[in-house]
Amino acid sequence: MMDKRRRGIYILPNLFTTAALFAGFYAIVQAMNDRFEYAAVAIFVAMVLDGLDGRIARLTHTQSEFGAEYDSLSDMVSFGAAPALVMYEWALQDLGKLGWIAAFIYCAGAALRLARFNTNIDVVDKRYFQGLPSPAAAALVAGMVWVGIDNGFAGDELRWYAAVLTIFAGVSMVSNVLFWSGKSINLRKSVPFIVLIALVLAFALISSYPPGILFGLFLAYAASGYVIAVLRWRKRKLNRQDTPAVYATSAQDEERTAAPAEGTSSDPGSKP
Repeated sequence: MMDKRRRGIYILPNLFTTAALFAGFYAIVQAMNDRFEYAAVAIFVAMVLDGLDGRIARLTHTQSEFGAEYDSLSDMVSFGAAPALVMYEWALQDLGKLGWIAAFIYCAGAALRLARFNTNIDVVDKRYFQGLPSPAAAALVAGMVWVGIDNGFAGDELRWYAAVLTIFAGVSMVSNVLFWSGKSINLRKSVPFIVLIALVLAFALISSYPPGILFGLFLAYAASGYVIAVLRWRKRKLNRQDTPAVYATSAQDEERTAAPAEGTSSDPGSKP
């Protein structure tokens, strides 16, 4: 008789995933009530919680297929639907049809990004993300809303910039551009004391002006993938240009080597 025991789930990592899901839902509710600053902050809170659940699962050896699927669904709400709705309610709705198209491009990009991540999880280099990660894309959108409100801008004043940024974030998520994943960092490994000092300084810098610093950091991260892609493309182009010269040099060396050998064999004095 088959064992029909119920398959349990791990509480600790899924608790953080649930908290991240709640933060995303809270952002949607606040955006519908025109509290956009709270909504933007909630998305950043969801990012922190989302970053913790996976690492906690790995550190406590509580990884599971259920947790991976639940995390993906939570990400779709917190980093797909929530940022799109927040940005639409804050700035894009004044653009009419273009506004909701921009929001939909972002939302669809997040869904496709998460689906591709789930299907390529065993074949992609763990050191890099293929396409902009959905939390980073959400940080771009939420960061712009937060910075705009903090500096006294109304959403309709920045609607065109908001549309461009939203579409850029959505397209970047489904691009083939590689972004550093940070998964090579080993939390169990000891680090030099200066690393701890750098972390303290980083936290102090962020706390001095959270909206601007966070938005700037994630904007730089989003640009880094494209900068690296251009540098790699230029390197490949230079290698292709150098390849014919290498072949030509090798051919000349072979001719020089072959010439004395032919002269020696044709010398009558060398015959027995």
